[in-house]
Amino acid sequence: MAKTFNVNGTCMPDRHYMVDLTSRLVQIRKMVEAENYFTINRARQYGKTTILTALAAYLKPDFDVISLDFQGISTADFETESRFVAAFSRQLLFAAKSLTSEVRNELNAYATGREKDVTLSVLFMTLLKACGDNEKKIVLLIDEVDSAANNQVFLDFLAQLRFYYLNRNVYPVFQSVILAGVNDVRSLKRKLRPEEGHKENSPWNIAAEFCVDMGFSTEDIAGMLCDYESDYHTGMDIRNIAELMFEYTSGYPYLVSALCRIVDEKLPGEKEFPDKTAAWTLDGVYEAVKRLEKEDNLLYQSLIGKLKLFPELKVGLQELLFNGKGIPYVATSDFIKDATMYGFIRNDNDRAVISNRIFESVLYNYFISEEFLGNKLYNAGEQEKNQFIVGGHLDVKRVLEKFIETFGELYGDEDEAFVENEGRKYFLLFLKPIINGVGNYCIEPQTRNSERMDIMIFYRGEQSILELKIWRGNAYNERGEKQLSGYLDYFHMKKGYMLSFNFNKKKTRGIKEIILGDRVLIEAVV
Repeated sequence: MAKTFNVNGTCMPDRHYMVDLTSRLVQIRKMVEAENYFTINRARQYGKTTILTALAAYLKPDFDVISLDFQGISTADFETESRFVAAFSRQLLFAAKSLTSEVRNELNAYATGREKDVTLSVLFMTLLKACGDNEKKIVLLIDEVDSAANNQVFLDFLAQLRFYYLNRNVYPVFQSVILAGVNDVRSLKRKLRPEEGHKENSPWNIAAEFCVDMGFSTEDIAGMLCDYESDYHTGMDIRNIAELMFEYTSGYPYLVSALCRIVDEKLPGEKEFPDKTAAWTLDGVYEAVKRLEKEDNLLYQSLIGKLKLFPELKVGLQELLFNGKGIPYVATSDFIKDATMYGFIRNDNDRAVISNRIFESVLYNYFISEEFLGNKLYNAGEQEKNQFIVGGHLDVKRVLEKFIETFGELYGDEDEAFVENEGRKYFLLFLKPIINGVGNYCIEPQTRNSERMDIMIFYRGEQSILELKIWRGNAYNERGEKQLSGYLDYFHMKKGYMLSFNFNKKKTRGIKEIILGDRVLIEAVV
């Protein structure tokens, strides 16, 4: 059977194109050998289950690995200790093949209910017996611990693990316990009891820090593409394609695999991409990015769901995206912890930034979509969008002219604070219906701050650079012009655009052309 790029469930080396996990497995094994108990917390579809499956096989020659999945334990099974013990015992009997007959008999009694009202302390006596009698040291892996979130029985289970870990010089215990999920179980106590929100005495405070980078590097992506290329011989430029994929995904495993899957399975056979050779190009990757950003997949649904559950998370991300607010990456901040845990942000030189360019576009589109209905700027862009397309090309200058006119009519009397906080969002609202379905845009991360934001607009294979900025005087404006000119040099472009939000009462609203060497800057002032 031919290999595929997998975006659903566990990746298997004989069925799927995968990155080489060896270096990660070596690092995790060192933690296991050091008798660490730890948690693998990563966002949804970040490869947790795949790494656990590979780890179990990697450790198997030297350890007995018991792999459990709490998705197999129902909510009702967490209602009482005895029900949890029964459900846990059933999973253990299925997963653990090396247990002695005595241990299996005890677990079978718990699982079938022959032993009534069994408590966690009784279960752990049996687990200690299993650890002491087994020929090899036992490593316990538990996936999807989120299924037990906000549950007192699970917290008591963690407390038992903690007690015996701290007394491992007295009791025979697991060599290592690894819990995997999105939510950090060290914060479950805070979430379980809101009235005790200031208490941080989690029963899992024995967990060692897990520092293994599970994201894909450019080299990881290139290695996976080399494996694919050896099968299909497309002649692709592996290095450049890997770099472009990393640029848009920052190595988020699901996004990388999803892009590869679109290029491999969806593009070949279309007019622009008649075969795999035509698809595996930079143009093919750009097309895959555009399509992936427009999907309504389970990962995006999970992200948006968190915004609805946690309004403070939504507010912080809007500040980061639209207002260019600099947010320091402070690991103890609840916003930073939650936004990182759910995959929204990452640490970039001690500053919080959106995890990757695809998530950024998805979030921009979501936030803007909330204001589609009834927004006059969006409606204006929608009603007049045909005038901005000339011969199949996007007339960015005309877009700016019309935006200035419409914005002035609708919001000309608003104060400075309104324009500074809402101006950028309103331009994107105006632009969105004009390019929707054909074009796309992204925000250049290195220029996103409180005073400057560069937008790259893509339309039918053409790119345009537009700088959105807050007016801070002539000297600042001239520096901005030179910066934009340098940006054009980098992308080998002759024309760029600038939109300035000017609060000067004596400002001149309108469009002008500025010549800088062989570059033309179209500057709009509103």
